[in-house]
Amino acid sequence: MFGQQEVWEASLDKKADGAHSINSRLENLRNLTPRERLNRVMEATALGEAEAATFQGGGLPLALANGMIENVIGTFELPVGIATNFTVNGKDYLVPMAVEEPSVVAAASYMARLARVGGGFVASSTGPVMRAQIQVLNVTDPHGARARILSEREAIIAAANARDKVLISLGGGCRDVEVHVFDDTPVGPMLAAHLLVDVRDAMGANTVNTMAETVAPLIEKITGGQVRLRILSNLADLRLSRAMVRLSPDTLKTSQYGGERIARGIVEACAFAIVDPYRAATHNKGIMNGIDPVVVATGNDWRAIEAGAHAWAARSGRYTSLTRWEIDSSGHLVGTLEMPMALGLVGGATKTHPSAQAALRILGVSSAQELAEVTVAVGLAQNMAALRALATEGIQRGHMALHARNIAIVAGAAGDEIERVAAALAADHDVRVDRAKELLEQMRAG
Repeated sequence: MFGQQEVWEASLDKKADGAHSINSRLENLRNLTPRERLNRVMEATALGEAEAATFQGGGLPLALANGMIENVIGTFELPVGIATNFTVNGKDYLVPMAVEEPSVVAAASYMARLARVGGGFVASSTGPVMRAQIQVLNVTDPHGARARILSEREAIIAAANARDKVLISLGGGCRDVEVHVFDDTPVGPMLAAHLLVDVRDAMGANTVNTMAETVAPLIEKITGGQVRLRILSNLADLRLSRAMVRLSPDTLKTSQYGGERIARGIVEACAFAIVDPYRAATHNKGIMNGIDPVVVATGNDWRAIEAGAHAWAARSGRYTSLTRWEIDSSGHLVGTLEMPMALGLVGGATKTHPSAQAALRILGVSSAQELAEVTVAVGLAQNMAALRALATEGIQRGHMALHARNIAIVAGAAGDEIERVAAALAADHDVRVDRAKELLEQMRAG
């Protein structure tokens, strides 16, 4: 019988097979200029000059943007940072993150550095199965209709798969049919037939929606009812990704706090989110601070990921924490995160947005499942950073120190004034626009 330590080491050994050569430990990256940072990333990855140029402004040409959505008037840029130090399943990753909030990239990178000491993150995922829902109304015998649909399961699957030969050739396709009965709704009895579809490396929305529309006439014929909605579900509860991290208390200790004290504080902070939905909302938002920027940077649908995450957090009927933090029998801090993660490498903006393609090249992932596992690891790291701060010095000290640059810019600082004003604000622990203006006036007068 394996102990927890042996299980952890076995997981790391198993996952390390086929590790690639990227080293995510890019030291002193914060002290470089943006171009120098980009050069370091290019040296560490397969990113070419043309792809790198998409991060230097104007990465999405207006003509291309005009074909992506309606009524285009221009484009909107977000900062793209690189989270360093990530090791997931024995492989190193540099993680592009598109986000406007200070401290997110720094916090994820620092927690990944701590996790790296113990081997990094272990992640896994289920198959890329999405649900398409087909709503059926005006059925007089809903339970009988359910039985009839299930008896015609093979015919329904065949009809769905006939619409996507490419997906079938890649090993995907409709795998099964479920039927949910709602005896009492505001519009009477209702059926919801679900097509369970393996979408391979796609997010899958277009695929499953097309399949649902294809089989709708057959569902009507079988049930005698009328089909209304034919649409995917963003509660991708069959497409789950998981991440786990295990840290020694010695890794967590600081000059002011012992490692055991910090580990216990993280567990206590998580317990608050587990029992209280008001705390859970902010707790889970912190997790999404890590996940959404990766989803955005890779051209995926962050709104779908958000919807699935929060629905999953409330699946018991009460909204709760997406993560769990515990102390194992040897005193190590263990964190876990499991959630729906419907990401794609093909289709949509992942294929049309040049910067999204460049971001994927930096990541070096070979499947949508690998991308999902790295993304969930980033979410777990971000959660650890927030809970560690809350359990020690409080969330504001570190966050406001990094926010000081924004305040300096708002106050009118430019060029090297930004760093000078930000440093003074952080040193005084007084990050306010009026104080920044005072400091700026003093600097310019001197």
